[in-house]
Amino acid sequence: MTLQSWNATIDAIASAFLLFYAGLFPIVNPVGGAPIFLGLTRHCSEQERNKLALRVTINSFFLLLGSMLIGSYVLDFFGITLPIVRVAGGLVVTATAWNLLQSDDEDEEPPSREKPIKPTDAFYPLTMPITVGPGTIAVAIALGSQRPRVADLLHTAILGGSALGGVFAMAATIYVCYRYAEGIVGGLGKDGTNVVVRLSAFILMCIGIEIIWNGYSALANIPH
Repeated sequence: MTLQSWNATIDAIASAFLLFYAGLFPIVNPVGGAPIFLGLTRHCSEQERNKLALRVTINSFFLLLGSMLIGSYVLDFFGITLPIVRVAGGLVVTATAWNLLQSDDEDEEPPSREKPIKPTDAFYPLTMPITVGPGTIAVAIALGSQRPRVADLLHTAILGGSALGGVFAMAATIYVCYRYAEGIVGGLGKDGTNVVVRLSAFILMCIGIEIIWNGYSALANIPH
């Protein structure tokens, strides 16, 4: 392999990695999701919260990877379009944000121990739709169809591994932000943390409504 071809391969690997990581980071927004995660797990112990952070990370990784590899085929099989996914997912996101906005403060005891988030709730709602929502799935599906293509099988495997590395790096970022969510917002104190949680919940509701609107707008432009 010549120096020029080697440099081209390195550039392609870096592009594949950044394509997925930089494409997913803004919409996943694990930093902004940390207060939401902390607010939903406020009644969990530190050990339970750490386990939830790990499970959410694992779930998010496989959900992103599955969306990237086979997402479009699954939607086609069931006859579901991305606008429908956006509308349905946006409704769930909005409902979750509304419930968080209406939840009691940290100092108040929940009515029962079964109602707060439990380790069994790692997939819903913590992974989907809070962390990996319909917008993220749509982006992952789109990125999966735009990954670089090369004729050489070895290069294809290398670029596929780079894309996989981008998804893995995204999952690792989610884990760090959720695992240390309490430390991220801990400097704000109880009142400050509550304000951040409520503000994040409001932003999440706005995102949910925007997802619904984008889905509806796309459906309105689809000829029947």
